[in-house]
Amino acid sequence: MAEMAHTEKREFQTEVKQLLHLMVHSLYSNKEIFLRELISNASDAADKLSFLALQDNDLFEGDGELRIWIEPDHEAGTLTIRDNGIGMSRDDVVANLGTIARSGTAEFLKQLSGDQKKDSRLIGQFGVGFYSAFIVANRVEVFTRKAGAAASEGVYWASEGDGEFELGTLELPQRGTRIVLHLRDDEKEFLDSWRLKSLVRKYSDHVAIPVMMLGEPAPAEEGEEPKQPELEQINAATALWTRSKSDISDEEYQDFYKHLSHDFSDALSWSHNRVEGKLDYTSLLYLPSKAPFDLYQREAPRGLKLYVQRVFIMDDAEQFLPLYLRFMKGVIDTNDLSLNVSREILQNDRTVASLKAALTKRSLGILEKLSADEEKYAVFWKEFGAVLKEGPAEDFANREAVAKLLRFATTHTGDEAQTVSLADYVARMKEGQTAIYYVVADSHRNAAGSPHLEVFRKKGIEVLLLSDRIDEWLMSHLSEFDGKPLQDVARGALDLGELEDEAEKKAHEETDKQYTALTEEIAKILAADVESVRTSHRLTDSPACLVVAEHDIGAQMRRILEAAGQELPASKPILEINPEHPLVQRMNEAPTDARTRDLVMVIYEQARLAGGDSLQDAAAYVQRINKLLLELSA
Repeated sequence: MAEMAHTEKREFQTEVKQLLHLMVHSLYSNKEIFLRELISNASDAADKLSFLALQDNDLFEGDGELRIWIEPDHEAGTLTIRDNGIGMSRDDVVANLGTIARSGTAEFLKQLSGDQKKDSRLIGQFGVGFYSAFIVANRVEVFTRKAGAAASEGVYWASEGDGEFELGTLELPQRGTRIVLHLRDDEKEFLDSWRLKSLVRKYSDHVAIPVMMLGEPAPAEEGEEPKQPELEQINAATALWTRSKSDISDEEYQDFYKHLSHDFSDALSWSHNRVEGKLDYTSLLYLPSKAPFDLYQREAPRGLKLYVQRVFIMDDAEQFLPLYLRFMKGVIDTNDLSLNVSREILQNDRTVASLKAALTKRSLGILEKLSADEEKYAVFWKEFGAVLKEGPAEDFANREAVAKLLRFATTHTGDEAQTVSLADYVARMKEGQTAIYYVVADSHRNAAGSPHLEVFRKKGIEVLLLSDRIDEWLMSHLSEFDGKPLQDVARGALDLGELEDEAEKKAHEETDKQYTALTEEIAKILAADVESVRTSHRLTDSPACLVVAEHDIGAQMRRILEAAGQELPASKPILEINPEHPLVQRMNEAPTDARTRDLVMVIYEQARLAGGDSLQDAAAYVQRINKLLLELSA
């Protein structure tokens, strides 16, 4: 090691000990993946250099032949992985190696469950693959210099995984990064050439730049000097997406997904396609099985890995898929863009718009195919269903296709599992039913217990039970499916159409007349709280319910927007009273007095509570209830 110009010791983030303990213990059975992670990082470094060199060829420093080298040293007990890629500056080293998952440390620790098997799956989601080196090494050293920097700006980093690291500067004539692993005594198997070669072929054969290692020395003839081993390439170094689908095994597809995403879990599904004609591109799209921690951070890095004419251009090219498909991973390689493409050009390129449309349809096709497997689709829906619900609002052109992929809990299933498609619902619709009915609440329990469902239960009509925060917003953009309108059972006047016979309709009209005086009296008492009062055709058991006017913001959406600090136009709900309920019947028969006012306030406040709302004056409600109870017991 060259003499250090300056060396200092720094502490990791305080959480690093937890992570390193997790790396050493939770992943012990999968310890060989450290090599895949380090080779993957080296490959990324080479990709980034080749992209930057498109505009500044001097970054190659006279050496444009990008390579990764693996160097076992039996005598020293070290394994070295080095590359001549982009390298790192001092600031890069501190940012990348001194912290854990820079944007997600807190989230990472929140996710830790104490179950080592479950926790090990988190590592790939938080960008901490480098730390997998500590699975097999008790000390890790990094020597690196950024391309284009002076030789004197080399950086040295080292740690024994004990909560602190060394940081220094040194002279490094070559750009790139060299990582030296001081292997534990019981991990010396990773110095064996055959073992290393088999691991590279297993995990990194698809890496698009050569991985080099010294071969076995050729046997010398008698009397000759021993021949020195020669460097040999131990991976195919062929971009997997450029190969024929028929030549690629499922295992190779999964290995490439893990290389691409740094995920430890298998992908649920994938689609590999070569398109020639109006557009000329190759795509390899993957559907993950596990959501990343930052899935709901809409500003988090996302997108596909972009290549142009097999030259890497950028990670996280977000322009090729809509935001609601941000969970998709993959590669796009096209001949229809220029090599000097930039993010600014991508924003306004017509070809990009065409590619985005094609890749969106391809992604939805993956989901449609997966939906035939209920078990696998349930895994997808649990992880990404709420994100897919953003689709109808963001992508009008594919609104129907997205709608087919949505899943809901309903009164038909009897539990909160979201397993029913809109097509399933339509297939079970009653004869004469023309609408798809749904109810929105802040929880599944409140949705299932909503008084607005009473007449639907009585008639055996299925209703969608919506309780995700996004559901009301979704329904405001999904007005129909398969020609059937979607109707909120808690909004506007209920018209069941042919599901009610003429006798029922006439009975409703007669009831309305009989309760006109009571509804007018209640409207006066509640003038400050409700828009109007009417008899209900949707209640069978509850005395009253609150209904949102046809074009007003729903109660659930109003609560969400108000909690976010948004000012909304004032609106009042409509109170519906149940003429079949004994309490309402007694109120209709009794003369108006102070007790009537108390009863009106009680049924109104109960309706608010049943709708998932809170009371403005809970103490007054309790007093009224107690007063009425005392009168009954007198």
